[in-house]
Amino acid sequence: MKSLKILATLITGLLISIQSFTQDYEAIQSAFAQSYTDEYKGDYSKAIDGLKKVYDESSYEINLRLGWLTYMGGFFTESTTFYQKAMELRPLSIEAKLGYVYPASALGKWQQVKKQYVDILAIDPQNVTANYRLGSIYYGNEDYATALKYFEAVVNLYPFDHDGLLMYAWTNFKLGKSREAEVLFHKVLMNTPNDASALEGLGLIKK
Repeated sequence: MKSLKILATLITGLLISIQSFTQDYEAIQSAFAQSYTDEYKGDYSKAIDGLKKVYDESSYEINLRLGWLTYMGGFFTESTTFYQKAMELRPLSIEAKLGYVYPASALGKWQQVKKQYVDILAIDPQNVTANYRLGSIYYGNEDYATALKYFEAVVNLYPFDHDGLLMYAWTNFKLGKSREAEVLFHKVLMNTPNDASALEGLGLIKK
């Protein structure tokens, strides 16, 4: 009889736990749904408050969502904290790393921004976003030789992409590779006729 009572107690406890989990799950789903509605209205504070009521630090999804909402609400430091937590929970998450760079950029934490892109490429060497943005960072720092390899990676993956072609063309131009740059600028014009930047580049080559 004693063993039956223990078994009954365990079953009751399990049922209560399952019911509690279901209720929490429904509450979280409801909070997420409401947060989308509030975000659409531009009421980020309300969306944030709603999710914080069901906050669970072990939830990747809640931390990721709060990272985005706090960024959109202008709470950049808080946003980096949520994204950092999401990255700790899912170290291979590219979406969390890409999310993190938004508030980090707003705060001027460029070394952290660069680190996220490098980490992404360690996971996915062919990630177009990370390659393009790293290339842009090095281009902005006038490190054209380093920028070239990242833009080359983008163009290898997307040979007729406007942005990739244009930056690859300019980087070649900056490195004194006029012939390569000329060909690339003409390809940009095939993609986007009368592109002002490509025409400017061709004009400089002809001088």
